[in-house]
Amino acid sequence: MNQEDGPEATATRRATGEAESSRASRGWWDRNADDYQDEHGAFLGDDRFVWGPEGLDEAEAALLGPAAGLRGREVLEIGAGAAQCSRWLAAQGARPVALDLSHRQLRHALRFASGSGAGPAAGGASGAGPGPAGPVALVQADAGALPFADGSFDLACSAYGAIPFVADPVRVMREVRRVLRPGGRWVFSVTHPLRWAFPDEPGPEGLSVAASYFDRTPYVEEDERGNAVYVEHHRTVGDRVRDVVAAGFRLVDLVEPEWPDWNTQEWGGWSPLRGRLIPGTAVFVCTRD
Repeated sequence: MNQEDGPEATATRRATGEAESSRASRGWWDRNADDYQDEHGAFLGDDRFVWGPEGLDEAEAALLGPAAGLRGREVLEIGAGAAQCSRWLAAQGARPVALDLSHRQLRHALRFASGSGAGPAAGGASGAGPGPAGPVALVQADAGALPFADGSFDLACSAYGAIPFVADPVRVMREVRRVLRPGGRWVFSVTHPLRWAFPDEPGPEGLSVAASYFDRTPYVEEDERGNAVYVEHHRTVGDRVRDVVAAGFRLVDLVEPEWPDWNTQEWGGWSPLRGRLIPGTAVFVCTRD
């Protein structure tokens, strides 16, 4: 849950729909992209594929498949932020497209690209395919309405992008399934659902259950007028599994990374103390039949 926004935001739990969630996410990331990249950019690297604060690296985990098998594969990254994961994919010989709702995050992707030729393209009409705009094509669009033709990609991935912030995750996953080719793999990471029962604190105060795991009421931060400026949606593990199945995918693995000894950083409520006791991230590995 968010710990980046300014002190004027008031945290609450209340119902919120697709439009409000999307509007809040776009605004929050446009406002906070600079601070986010300043604070976490060193850990994320310029072209490293990390699945979460634990530091699980795709180079070792191979959840998308062996790195050698990525060459020539067309890959869609959803909620790409500054496109670090997509640049790692490009370095393996893949043809990635990095999609994000936030224009400011994609500006950081341009900064990292350092003149590679990649640039943000406005989300076009359905039917457009992934374009060859440099090693990583950047697309600004909503994950619930992907501007690509059916069967455009071999793989799709999302590291903490989009899925935790949308009111209707099944809609997004159905879109992902639509643009994947048969046999395609869809891998996404989210805050581990168990974490929602604990305070979002990295120290001992974050180790005692403070809320019901079964309360699906979204976490919302509001401005002084009551408008949502940040929204995150809670789903239980069972909910996430049912979402995957309802979208037409087959779940083949659920990875809960353990906190490694080398990682001494704190990231919001994620920390070595908590990470060695309770899971912080869940990675869902799915395939399209």
